[in-house]
Formats: sequence, C-alpha cells, structure tokens
Amino acid sequence: MKKNKHPFGKILLILTIMFFYLPIIYMIIFSFNDGKSLTKFTGFSLRWYQHMMDSGDMMSALSTTFSVAIIATIISTIIGTITAIGLSKSKKIIRDLMEQVNNLPMMNPEIVTAIGFMLLFITFKIEKGYVTMLLAHIAFCIPYVILSVMPKIRSLDPNIADAAMDLGATPWQALTKAIVPQITPGIISGALIAFTMSIDDFIISYFVTGRGVKNLSIVVYTMSKRVNPSINAVSTLVVVIITIALVIINIAPVVASKRAKKENVGRRKFVYPATAAVCALLAIVFFVNISGNRAASKPFEGQTLHIYNWGEYTGENIINDFQKETGATVVMENFDSNEQMYIKVANGESYDILVPSDYMIQRLISEGYLQKLDHSKLDCLDKLNDGVKNLAYDPGNEYSIPYFWGTVGIIYDKTKVDIEDLKKEGYNIFLDEKYKGDIYLYDSERDSFMMALKALGYSMNTTNEKEIQEAYDWLLQCVQTMDSEIVMDEIIDNMAQGRKALGLIYSGDATYVMAENENMGYYLPESGTNLWSDAMVIPKNAKNPELAYAFINYASDYDGAYDNSSYVGYTAANKEVMDDLSKVGGEFEGINAYIPRSDNQNDEIFEYNEDTKKIISDLWSRVKIAASNAK
Repeated sequence: MKKNKHPFGKILLILTIMFFYLPIIYMIIFSFNDGKSLTKFTGFSLRWYQHMMDSGDMMSALSTTFSVAIIATIISTIIGTITAIGLSKSKKIIRDLMEQVNNLPMMNPEIVTAIGFMLLFITFKIEKGYVTMLLAHIAFCIPYVILSVMPKIRSLDPNIADAAMDLGATPWQALTKAIVPQITPGIISGALIAFTMSIDDFIISYFVTGRGVKNLSIVVYTMSKRVNPSINAVSTLVVVIITIALVIINIAPVVASKRAKKENVGRRKFVYPATAAVCALLAIVFFVNISGNRAASKPFEGQTLHIYNWGEYTGENIINDFQKETGATVVMENFDSNEQMYIKVANGESYDILVPSDYMIQRLISEGYLQKLDHSKLDCLDKLNDGVKNLAYDPGNEYSIPYFWGTVGIIYDKTKVDIEDLKKEGYNIFLDEKYKGDIYLYDSERDSFMMALKALGYSMNTTNEKEIQEAYDWLLQCVQTMDSEIVMDEIIDNMAQGRKALGLIYSGDATYVMAENENMGYYLPESGTNLWSDAMVIPKNAKNPELAYAFINYASDYDGAYDNSSYVGYTAANKEVMDDLSKVGGEFEGINAYIPRSDNQNDEIFEYNEDTKKIISDLWSRVKIAASNAK
C-alpha cells in the first residue's frame, strides 16, 4: 500500500511561486490600464506603451541598461576568468590573500562602494557619464565572476595544462582547449550573475553617472516618486526581454546539439545574406535620420541643454516639442530633494537650468552659484501670475523665473471627515482621537514642522528653540498616540483610493487625488501654510545659457506651461494657463487645490537657515524612530 505523501511541501512551493510571480503579473496587468491609477483598473489600453515609446528618456535608459550590462558582462567575464586561472597557479598565501580581497567588494555595502567610485572620478576629474557607469559596472562584476569560476578550477587536475603541452599544445592552446572547456559551466554562471547584477544595479549607477546618462533603475526610481503608469509598461518590457533571453539560453544548446552533424554551408547561405540585409537596413535608417536632421536649419541645431529638475515634473510633450522647434537636444536629469541637487551643484557639476525650491534658491544666491538673469532675453515676465513674482527669496526676479507654485494642506475624505472639525481644529485634527489610525503624515521635515508650528500658532520660519521643541513634542504626540503612518508620494494613490481619512499633502498632488476621486477635499487651515514655489535658474557654470533662456521662455509660454501643468497637476506660473485649467470646462474645474491661496496673512514662504535646519533634521529623525517604535 502506497503511503500518502504530506501535501505541505507542494502547498509551500505553490505559495512561494505565487509570492514571487503575483506582483509581476499584477504589474503586467496594470501596464494595460487606461487610467493613471496604479491600483484601480479602469479599462484596457496601450496608452502607457505608446507613452513609453514616445519617451526618449525611457528608451534611452533601456538602451543604456542593456548595452552597459552586455559590455560589462563580456569584459568582467574575461578578466575574472583569467584572474581566477592565474590565482590557481599562484602561491597559497597569495591565493588566500587575493580571495579575501575579492570577497571585500561583495560584502561591502553598496552605498560605500558607490561613494568610493564617485570620489575616485571626482578626484581624477573624470566627467561622469556612460563611460564611468560602464567602468563601475565592470569593477563590481569581476569579483562575482572570480567567485563562480574558482570552484571549477579547484576541481580540475592541476597537471592538465602540463599534460596538454607535453602532447604538443602551445600555452594558449592548453588554456583554450584544455582548461576553459572544463570550467565553462563556472564561466557561464559568473557571466549570468554579472549580467544580472548590472541590469539590477541602482545605487552605484546613481552615484557614478552624469550628463543625463541613466539606466532603467534610475529612471524607474525617479518615475516612482509620482504616479506614472509608464513604469509598469517599461518594467513589463524588461520582463519580456529577459524571458526571451532565458528561453533562448535554454533552447539554444538543444538546437545546437541537433544540428551538430549538419554542414555549415546551408547556415552560411542564410546567415551572411541576412546579416548583410540587416546592415543595409540600419545604414538606410541612419542615412534617413541624418538627412532628416539636415533638412531644416534651426536656431540651436546640434546644441545640448542640460536640465536638472524634479522627477516627474514635466509634461508629456514639452521636451520633444522644444527639441523639434529649436533643433537642440535636451538632457534631463532628476533629483528628489533640494539637498541632493545642492550637493551636485556645490561639487561643480555643470547644468544649464536648475529647478530648485524657494529656500534653496535663496541659499544658491547667497553662496554665489547662480548668475543674474538678463531680462532683455526674457519675454515671459508679463505672462506670469503676480502672486508668484517678486517674492522675498528673489526680489525683482533677478535670478529666477517661476515654474510651479502652490501650498501644503490637508487632503481629506468627505465621507469620513466632518468639515466643521477641520474648521474648528485646523492642523490639530491630526491629534483628534476620532481619526486615530486613519491619517497620513508626509515624510518631509520642513512641511511636518510647518504643520506643527502652525498648529501651535508659531511662524514656520521661527528660530526660537523653545517653539521648535514644542513642535517636536506635538509631532511626537501625533505619532505615538494617533497611530499615524509616515509616507511619501504613495499618499497620492492611497488617498485617491480613499484608504485613510486625511493626510498632509502638496496642492498639486491633491489636485490629482481630487480629479480621481470626487469624495476627496482639500483644506487650508486659517493658521497658515507654506506658500511654496519652484523656479528655473541658470547656474554660473552653465555651458549654454543662451539655450537656457530659450527654454525658460518656452516653458513659461502658454503651450509649454499648459502641457506641464495639465499633466503634472501643479499650478502653472503662467496666469492664462492657470485660469484656463481652473475655469468652467477646464481640466481642474472646481478643484480648489489647484488655485493657491493668496489672501491669508498667516501664509509664509520658507526661509533658509542652516542652524535651524540642522535642529529640525535631527528632531524629525527622532520623530520617525518614535513612529517605528509605536507600531
């Protein structure tokens, strides 16, 4: 009688497979979603694949990712294999020492390795870009190849090379005919690991690249900062490419073995003409592109504009339209914090346009990193809203031209939150036990302390340590007693789905949430808020300021500003665009978050103060630790 096998193993296997593959299946399904939501399927569409194909940034990143991975894999596999063979012939003490040295890069935290590479390139004044990314990938892939090849070499007879040469083989023939075939599985294993590590890498790539060169990991990271379903499309494309590659790798040996006895003549008859046809096709495409580019002379033909902007902060068409109109090439790099942007600028990296926030512009001006604008080259000033011009951080707009502006307020679910509670309590609603476990705090030290200070009746620009300490205690109470969740941009889609009652949010994000869900509202307490603005500036070390002026004018004009604002959701600095998008029939009709408040004397613009910033940064870290401990 057969024994019944326990089904636990099979169940565990099924659950494990589901755990790994369900997120991928989910991603693939939502890559065909007609709407922008990453959680609510609204209908089948190829919209985001079209957007991906139209995005030069994404397609360039895809090309960079695979080209770097393939080249790095080939080079690191060759170097790693030769090194491993060489070590096998070395003295034991040297071999043991080098094996420990080889293990160090793999055990070292990636961020440490990344900073090391970055400092190396800065020290030797090597301009960061494609080459530096490739060199870094080769360097961190080599140890994995050595680690994979060494066990195979240890299993070989140490006299195999000598035996081959005794039989008349040259040293090269002994290597290629006797040793390499025996260790091929280890070489293939090392190559696959190297390829995977290169495709997957983000941290090292992020620190060693520059001049707009990005791999897919960097692009996906910047895309994930805001709602962008194209992230699903491009990720699905990568899954398809990898799947095809794996199928070929597994099927090719089987096919090759079946054809091993066939003559090569027929293969040559097919391969050579096919290769010639492909080359001819590529030549024709290249010629057509060159001819098309030369067909019309444009004002900035062949020039390059380098922009450093927030991730997901430009419209769908503005970059392509500007390139078509001017003949220039736009290289866009992205940052996710003003401080990250400042580090690159302070280290001397050259950009033609930056888009920092108000307080950072104040700092850049005071430290001499920006050039004064020549207003005779600008035709956009009269088109801008008066509420975002001539602000305290840049009187007379001598250094900056507004890009987006807005407020920070409370997004709330009208079906869960009583508007009278908001009017009565303002920001103190975040301490109302009625909403315990149903609130989001935003992971921003500046805006979180703004909320706490305004709730206590203080200026958000206070330098009084006693008031700052009170704000810290207020935030501690919020995270310790209210079971609040500290999030970043995931608040956008979460609130659009009504997952919590209320949260702190930027007005532009609230605009999107309200457009997606009619039950959502946006409230600005009378105690005041952060009236912020992000603006375009030209650094002193800009290499193409004339082209920078052209882009500033284009982005501030109606078409550019409309494309930006309608797609991103933040308020346009162009007055006509703001009015058109918010009027009856406009895309953001009836959405109060889109129109910044300009009649409250308690609203403030953030001012930069290094000492206060350090105090608040330290206290906010403590708040986050307290929030983690409270879970």
